[in-house]
Amino acid sequence: MSKALDGIRILDFTHVQSGPTCTQLLAWFGADVIKVEKAGEGDATRGQLRDIPNVDSLYFTMLNHNKRSITLDTKKPMGKEVLEELIKQCDVMVENFAPGALDRMGFSWERIQEINPRIILASVKGFGPGPYEDCKVYENVAQCSGGAASTTGFEDGPPVVTGAQIGDSGTGLNLALGIVTALFQRETTGRGQKVMAAMQDAVLNLCRVKLRDQQRLDRTGELREYPQYPEMEFGEAVPRAGNASGGGQPGWILKCKGWQKDPNAYIYFITQAPVWPAICKIIGEEHWITDPQYATAEARLPHLKTIFARIEEWTKTKTKLEAMDILNEFDIPCGPILSMKEIAEDESLRATGTIVEVDHPQRGRSLSVGNPIKLSDSPTEVTRSPLLGEHTLEVLTQMGISQERIKQLQEARVI
Repeated sequence: MSKALDGIRILDFTHVQSGPTCTQLLAWFGADVIKVEKAGEGDATRGQLRDIPNVDSLYFTMLNHNKRSITLDTKKPMGKEVLEELIKQCDVMVENFAPGALDRMGFSWERIQEINPRIILASVKGFGPGPYEDCKVYENVAQCSGGAASTTGFEDGPPVVTGAQIGDSGTGLNLALGIVTALFQRETTGRGQKVMAAMQDAVLNLCRVKLRDQQRLDRTGELREYPQYPEMEFGEAVPRAGNASGGGQPGWILKCKGWQKDPNAYIYFITQAPVWPAICKIIGEEHWITDPQYATAEARLPHLKTIFARIEEWTKTKTKLEAMDILNEFDIPCGPILSMKEIAEDESLRATGTIVEVDHPQRGRSLSVGNPIKLSDSPTEVTRSPLLGEHTLEVLTQMGISQERIKQLQEARVI
């Protein structure tokens, strides 16, 4: 069975996480991703957070599946010539260099278009056009500048960044969609174009419900679904809401049996209005079904702390999985707090390819994440990350570069 992106060739000038997330996704869908790296060094993540000496780190291997690696010194004239040939024969060029780096290399967008008018140039940036567009951005900076940190955590604590890489990987996912969209449009126009995804923009996109709440707060002066209501006065900006969803379905994280020793013995519990009678029956508070203080979703808002405290008395008598089994019988929305260890051992996630085992010639067998997007006619086969420069000769030969020329490049230490 053919892959969705068979025949699409990607020139991958990305490193660390945001760009490699994008190009790995395209590689999973069948694109030929050629990762260009510096000889002797490669992507910085090859050596970061190593758990095995002198072997590519998990950081690198988990972000570079299904790619081919070549080494190339683009600072040398001969290296620039090779790069021009690569640009001629690729459909997409992806980069997450510092602002202005491509221009300084002599490969402005105008120059790239001259070489290949059909190519798509896709870029990850920290900020879009504006006062900060030349600033370097990392994951947590993006979370802070995109609105996530200011709305995460508890009211009496500092802003908090999340463990989910919404800045890096989130931007990479957005860029991949932009690339595929530009490829689709090229079928009509015959022209390439520039695609840009800024990390601040990607984080804000994921924080849209908080922007919604800011406008509600500006208009009404309060957010009744937030735990500050009704005891505390709201300020000018959306506050941190702890574990509240902040939406129309109030939720909270509650302790389960064993919480004293297990830091993940918790469950997320949502008091959805249609199942309110079932919740009351399960916890032994059937009178709340008709009590005017609890009978409607609006009436319950001032009493959410009392309600969740009572529900927690019940959840503390059950393990999180026991509680899940009981609550699911009544369609009560809930979810266990799963540790990374539990997720790594989850057989259902392995069965769907969400968690995969990958062989590596130096690392051996290790776990990685698989493709989160499933296509019925293009199943994903996850292959290992490439060794540094592993495919240099193979790629250059396929590009039509003669063996004599390759030998010259080797002697000049361009590859």
